[in-house]
Parts: sequence; structure tokens; C-alpha cells
Amino acid sequence: MLGTVWVHVEPAPGGVASISLELLAAAISFGQRVEAVCAGGDPDAISATVGEHGASLLRHLELPGGALVGPLLGASLAAAVGAADDPPAAILLATSYDGRDVAGRLSARLDVPVITNVTELAASDGALVGIEPIFGGTTNVHTRFAGAGGPQLFLIRPKSFQADAVGGAPAPVADLPAVDCGASGAARVIGSNAEQAAGPKLDEAAVVVSGGRGLGEAGKYEMIEQLAELLGGAAGASRAIVDAGWVPYSQQVGQTGKVVKPDVYIACGISGATQHLVGMKNSRHIVAVNKDAEAPIFGVADLGIVGDVHQVLPRLIEALQARG
Repeated sequence: MLGTVWVHVEPAPGGVASISLELLAAAISFGQRVEAVCAGGDPDAISATVGEHGASLLRHLELPGGALVGPLLGASLAAAVGAADDPPAAILLATSYDGRDVAGRLSARLDVPVITNVTELAASDGALVGIEPIFGGTTNVHTRFAGAGGPQLFLIRPKSFQADAVGGAPAPVADLPAVDCGASGAARVIGSNAEQAAGPKLDEAAVVVSGGRGLGEAGKYEMIEQLAELLGGAAGASRAIVDAGWVPYSQQVGQTGKVVKPDVYIACGISGATQHLVGMKNSRHIVAVNKDAEAPIFGVADLGIVGDVHQVLPRLIEALQARG
């Protein structure tokens, strides 16, 4: 077991980002004490959530209006590490926009490297080992820090750990002092646009229905959306049809898109390239529909249907509609 592990927690509408809860679950598996660090958001609401998921303390940084998280939190977190009576042995951050920004700035200020793209963690001789997939997910490499010059920094991919509450009390809140980070701290967000979408988010849905090149044309993607809606799930896509401009990047499942881990994943007209499998192979149940009986997707499927999606999906949609 390590000593203290810090976890970068990201606020989200209604509470805390799901990836942050996954990181807390990883931290309590390897650390004797877990502390959360957060910039912005409601500290009282966040402390209740992180406490329930095992954090003993919440270090909270107030953000000026419109300030970017990365510059200010990176500088303040680096200063806190140096001033801590019990400095962290490791800091876990999410592979998200803010997480990567903070990790890069923290790495520069502490002069320590970052192990990125981590999907598993293991303990070895009092240190953490990051396990990362390479070559399209066909091989895993194990990476650890050789020196002891600072906290071990890890960027963790979403859906790598199960976010389970442990029933703790709200974590005490300690102010994280803001540090002057120079010109980089002057940047401000002056406007933002939220994507409008109906139904559950792709990376949080219990059911995901994804379409691929086998659909034949962009207009046929409507079947994917209709089936997903009938099942109360989210619609996804392979990189091939995203690159073709049929659907937006926000719906891409795969190594360079969203990593999903639903109860049911239905792949329609998707051959199963390793790039796509990396993003969905850990789903609880996988159903594949493809007319090519030799398609790689059947190698990970729990149920395979060898057939034309243009025949299978309309019948499935009709059956679900008939059930009301």
C-alpha cells in the first residue's frame, strides 16, 4: 500500500464527474489515505460525494469567474505538494481536457514525468505501476517510476475502474491556496456552448447501440438512433462513419473516441477493428450484427447475429414497438 494518494476531482452538473468517482475507487485500493483536490464547483456538495467514495479530505480551490482550471490548479497543486506535511505518493488525474491540462502543468512544475493512457494499476515494491494498451489495444505495457523525486503522476482513462461508494461521511474541506501563475492565469472563458442531446450520455448509458460502415449510407444511421431510443440507451458510432462525416465525433466509440462500459453494447455493421474494440470490449454483454461471419467483432461478442443489418434491425425495431 502507498501512503497518501491525491485524486483530481472534476465538478459536473449535479455533483462530480463519473470519471472522478472511478479514480477515487482506484485510489482507495492502493492508498492508505485518499484526499480529493478540486477547482470550482460547490465544495459542500462535492465533499459529501467524495467522502461517500472514500476521500478523507477535500482540498478546494476557488476559481475566479471564467478562469481556466489548468494554469491555476496546476500551479496551486504543485505548491501544495511542496508544503504538505504528508506529501502524496501518487496523484491520479482523468484523461479529460482539464485532467490532461493540469497533469502537464503539474509535471513541468514538479519536474516529474506522467504515465498516460492508463487502464489498470498495480502495486510493486511500494510503487504504482501503470498498465497501458499500445498498438491499438493488442498489447499492454507496464510502466513504473524509477526515481523518488516527487509524486507519481497517472492519467487514467474513463471506465477503467468501477465507481463504488464506500459509505463515508462528508470529507472535511480545506482551502487550497491560489498561487500566482503569471500570464497563463490571465486567460478567461468568455462563452461556451453546451451540446443539446436527448437521452443518456454515451459514456454513461446502460445500453449503447453503435453503427458502422456496414450501414451503407448516412441516412441508415437513423435505425441506430431509433433502436437506441426504444431501448432507453445512447447511439454510438465507429470511427469509419465519423471520419466519413455521417455522425459527429461526440458519438465515436473507440480508442480515439469515447470509452464505454454499458450493460449491453449492440454493434451493428461494425467489423471490429482493434481501435473500436478498445472502446467497448469491457461491456458486460456484447451483441454483434454483421453479415460477415468472420468479422473480428464476433470474437468479443456474447451473442452474434450473422445477417444483414438492413433486415435484422427493422425487425428488431418492429418487435420492440409492438411490445409498447
